[in-house]
Amino acid sequence: MTTAEFVLGWFCVLVIVGMFVWIGIALYMAYTKMELMLAQLKNCSAVMSLAQFRQGGPWGKLLLVGSISGFVTFPNFYIKRGGFSAEDISNFPLSLKRKLVVLQWVGIGLLSAMAVLAVLVTLVRV
Repeated sequence: MTTAEFVLGWFCVLVIVGMFVWIGIALYMAYTKMELMLAQLKNCSAVMSLAQFRQGGPWGKLLLVGSISGFVTFPNFYIKRGGFSAEDISNFPLSLKRKLVVLQWVGIGLLSAMAVLAVLVTLVRV
């Protein structure tokens, strides 16, 4: 194992640990803030169609929080398609909206970092 492979391996470990922390934070939000999020987004057909997943255990709650954070982070995309209410997003609590947006972007960043690291590891091994 070369030094480059060793360093990239440790970066991969750090990203995986970050993913587990991300999942833990998302589950915490799912178990503590789910009712508030669903109450604020009651006019959104996309959210209400996914609301049944809150009875799906941890995986269902994780899917629901991930979906809601995607809706809150990219509202214009969903408003144009009619699955999301502009009124609901404007009435959404600002502190919770910020947390969901950060959660979404950190998740995107972690997945992107893992993809880049996987490419780098394959290039180093060649």
